[in-house]
Amino acid sequence: METKVTTPVVKGLIISLILIVFGLVLYFTDQYMNKTLSYIQYAIILGGIIWGCTTYSNQLNNNVTFGNLFAHGFKITAVFTVILVVYTILSLKVLFPEMADKILEQTTAELEKQNMSEEQIDQAMSITKKFFVPFAIGGVLVGYMFIGAISSLLGAAIAKKNPQDPFVQQG
Repeated sequence: METKVTTPVVKGLIISLILIVFGLVLYFTDQYMNKTLSYIQYAIILGGIIWGCTTYSNQLNNNVTFGNLFAHGFKITAVFTVILVVYTILSLKVLFPEMADKILEQTTAELEKQNMSEEQIDQAMSITKKFFVPFAIGGVLVGYMFIGAISSLLGAAIAKKNPQDPFVQQG
């Protein structure tokens, strides 16, 4: 009986659901502006992709190469990144539209701490308001794809590999 291999789509879906639940917990506890807690999502991604790569290797009896494992991990990254881009758009436009205003208020406060003039702050905030959603989408894409690539490399390095040469006769 052949072992069924869990697809990257399933693993990406699991990781994205964990990240969405974590984000909702941060939002409803009013901690979504806490930068320290937001770094936990990167640990979730790292652990999830390493889990995905090692599971993939084990399901194939370790008959995998580094490249196979990296590709599998990066496919997982692509899946959860697409899901989280859609979730980000929905959350900023439909579910929690006030979140953007709160983030813009915090950004204004941070710019005031940097002793910027009122004119500079107004100019920076008008650009930020205009392009807030594209900036958020770009941040999700770049951030998650980068941490996903690093995690895929680590997952491919950690997972056990013992590829069999298909041209060698076993007797």
